[in-house]
Amino acid sequence: MSGSEKTGGAGSLDASIADAVRLAAEGIEASSLDLLKRLVHAARDGRDAIDALIGLQMTALGLDDESFDYDPADVPLIAEFASEQPGGHQRERCLVGRSGKGADETGRSLILFAHPDPEPYRDTPAWATGPFAATVANGRITGWGVADDLAGIAVMLQSLAVLKAAGLAPSGALSLVSAPSKSHRRGIAAALHRGLAADAAIYLHPAESGKGLDEIKAFAPGQIEFQVTVEGRLPETNEPAHTAFAHLAVDPLSEALTIVAALRALDAERGERVRHPLLEAAVGRSTNLLITRFDHGEDGGSPRVARNCQLRAAMSLIPGEDLETAKGEIAAAIERGSDASPWLREHPPMIAWLAGVSAAETDRDGDLYRLVESILSEAGARPAVNPLHTSSDIRNPVVQRNIPTVGYGPLCGGLTMAGGHDEWVDVADFHRTIVVTARIIAEWCGVRPAV
Repeated sequence: MSGSEKTGGAGSLDASIADAVRLAAEGIEASSLDLLKRLVHAARDGRDAIDALIGLQMTALGLDDESFDYDPADVPLIAEFASEQPGGHQRERCLVGRSGKGADETGRSLILFAHPDPEPYRDTPAWATGPFAATVANGRITGWGVADDLAGIAVMLQSLAVLKAAGLAPSGALSLVSAPSKSHRRGIAAALHRGLAADAAIYLHPAESGKGLDEIKAFAPGQIEFQVTVEGRLPETNEPAHTAFAHLAVDPLSEALTIVAALRALDAERGERVRHPLLEAAVGRSTNLLITRFDHGEDGGSPRVARNCQLRAAMSLIPGEDLETAKGEIAAAIERGSDASPWLREHPPMIAWLAGVSAAETDRDGDLYRLVESILSEAGARPAVNPLHTSSDIRNPVVQRNIPTVGYGPLCGGLTMAGGHDEWVDVADFHRTIVVTARIIAEWCGVRPAV
């Protein structure tokens, strides 16, 4: 049964239940903040310590344990590719807790997920507080990984704890998933591949944009990353310096510039042809091709002609664009550039496809988006879609299982992954996110008296 056929919808939650949820959340605010502090403390001892704490909380909530171990390299990539497989770590563990088995089948099912793996710790004197002290001051809680994504984990767990404190339980099946994500760990993809499914999914993560609950992730641009290598020809000489012989060589930089021109032409053509209203409204353009790195020659030593020249680039995609078709556009542009050079016609550039993900979008007129938007608005937010967060994990349920998915989270800042320090989450917004999520569960899944 699809989500649209089951009960519930924006604005249908009984006012008394909404009040009960709010009061219950207020009653456990101290324990909610304490859980987030303990997650930050646990991060000091690594993932095993974080997982152990999450597992204890899932057990305390009475969830059925459906956790599993997996090898990220074995997870099939759907509408996605990567030249480098995960490495440098052991098999991963994805924690899955299920509530509502055997419950009222008229309730819709829901997945809540977040990731438990902060950035790898590196000692930094820039931090004004101890990274694992979980300091609370000036309305903020500061700590390593608190915004990426330990706050999301705490919100996921405490939203169900709120319902339990209110004497309620979801009528539909609810899955709480702590899914490793960093360094291609592919946790939510692994869970979906094993059969995890629902009528909708919510990714709980503080907004990297700094907009807090004013932002809903319901759109994720896709992206292709690639590398082009252009070979040159050294002059026939044993002399260490090549300057006097430069006219007898083929400089790969000069040849590579024809490829750059071809890629820029493709970028301009796509800018006119590829359109999406959300992106047009946000930044005035829907796609870009960005050259991100150019490597040519070496520092020091005698002046010498380089053997080759490499460039790296990334091209963004909108929903509906196929990865293979987009790769074909890039390859065709490079071929056109090569046709302009006698050398490149005989020595074609080599293309390496480094990584690619499809774009994803959740219908803003659908039940899930309208419900989330409505409850966030009632909580005092001014929610709107951020269409610029490339490769967001919301794409996994959408692309793999056609599950409508949105993401949201509390106000944050100082993100370690973006080069910041003293990473923080707004405490009031953290509590507000828990209330919002508990209400969404109650309205989406329906509720019944807790046993």
